[in-house]
Amino acid sequence: MLKFLRYHDKAERDLAEFIHNIFGFYPRNITLYQLAFTHKSMSVKLLGGITVSNERLEYLGDAVLGSVVAEYLFRRFPTKQEGFLTEMRSRIVSRASLNKLSQKFGFEQHLSYVRSHDPHGKFRCIGGNAFEAFTGALFLDRGYDFTYKIIVGNVIKYHLDIENIEKNEVNFKSKLLEWSQKHKHHIEYKIVKTKGESYNKLYVIQVFIDGKGYETASDYSIKGAEQLASEKTWHVLESNDN
Repeated sequence: MLKFLRYHDKAERDLAEFIHNIFGFYPRNITLYQLAFTHKSMSVKLLGGITVSNERLEYLGDAVLGSVVAEYLFRRFPTKQEGFLTEMRSRIVSRASLNKLSQKFGFEQHLSYVRSHDPHGKFRCIGGNAFEAFTGALFLDRGYDFTYKIIVGNVIKYHLDIENIEKNEVNFKSKLLEWSQKHKHHIEYKIVKTKGESYNKLYVIQVFIDGKGYETASDYSIKGAEQLASEKTWHVLESNDN
């Protein structure tokens, strides 16, 4: 029971035990991890109008996770070129991949969000967002080297099939970017419409190539909408070439 002395209540102890069972360590600053599991639909405004949710940790975790995966791939594939490494990193840290990991780990059981505002499962990205926020919390709590050890040793090696990802998954946004660089085209993604408000907002994204509008797609995350619009545009470009 000594390991629980620094946790003040059952909620903190339960979250700490969950993290230990999944990742093999106990948090030093449990407050960071509680924040990582707090969706913006449960955000609280503090004095001065500051809103507290996991969005800032998500921003940090996105960058840290990208760095960890980039270093891991650089070491694992010493002869591969930049394009391959960039594509593989995009696949591993994609929203779909992070959502699957969060589901596998059971993140939703500990996520705080307003379920009554999500009758149709619109918050399907919150698991992946929480995974990024968790990574940000881990980085602040233990530093980069420990974060690298946990993400690579406890996540990538045991829960991701790197060979399968290399063979099967396609990141159409990356493919479109690579195509545009090769043929010297300029790619832009523009939000052409939004529906709803706050955490219930639907984004409609359109792809523009050299200023010309191509396909549109919608999702409850900007990244998701960009990926869907990229896939539709890629298929249009392929059909035009045939």
